[in-house]
Amino acid sequence: MARLSHTVTVLAPDRELLHACAPLLWDLAESTRARGRDIVLPDGRKVPGLALVKGRHLRAGARYESSGSGTGETETTVIREWRRGSAIAVEQLLRSPELSGRMSMRLRGPDRPAALEIAGRVRGPEGSGSLHRLSGRASLDLTAWWAAAALAPGAPPVARAPAEARLRHRLGIARLYLRPRPAEQGLWHVDVTLSVHGRLLLRPVAAFALLLAGVPLRRGFRSSVERAAGQWNEALGQILAMSPDELRAELAGHLVTGPDDVGADGTERTG
Repeated sequence: MARLSHTVTVLAPDRELLHACAPLLWDLAESTRARGRDIVLPDGRKVPGLALVKGRHLRAGARYESSGSGTGETETTVIREWRRGSAIAVEQLLRSPELSGRMSMRLRGPDRPAALEIAGRVRGPEGSGSLHRLSGRASLDLTAWWAAAALAPGAPPVARAPAEARLRHRLGIARLYLRPRPAEQGLWHVDVTLSVHGRLLLRPVAAFALLLAGVPLRRGFRSSVERAAGQWNEALGQILAMSPDELRAELAGHLVTGPDDVGADGTERTG
């Protein structure tokens, strides 16, 4: 078994800020309306590439379809639960010539997020065999996360990671754990741990391969964790710089044009 660990320092959002921003997303979603198969914003702008093909908009059982232009890729999203007071759950199915997959997500306490659970599986083209199959599960207990991030300096880290993920493949299993610790004001230290081991008779083979790839693997792991932390800091920094109205406009702009083409005022960037 290989065990990799690295610690990064990231921006820490205020808990009340999260509770103030989360409703903006759900308010925006609930401000949209179905016009036939189209989904439109209150100002009449249509959400491109998204069609309601079954059920009532944002009700359990509603089914939406989107497709990539000329790629042969289709994506179906099904609302399994939409209750602002308790939970929002959706399921997504992806099909393309190269792969197919299914993913389910459930957020408990949407307006004051408490926990997120994600599960999914991916497989290659029909007949590609078990080596082209991967399944996984992830969970984030936000209540436990905030508690761990508020521990007194020098206190031992929490035994159970508030955020964890598990990937399963025929050749092995990978587990990822995230544990926050308090840092200076406005920052967290996050301990990231990854363990990988082979399954059953393949364990000796996997152990030998990991031994040979030890140094590059650790270097790549550290680089990936640092890159993810940088992306988190950049994204959160942009959010913190926005007012609630600017953030609402940004979210609406993403729906109709995509994140790379929208400014903070919700207007499309040109040039």
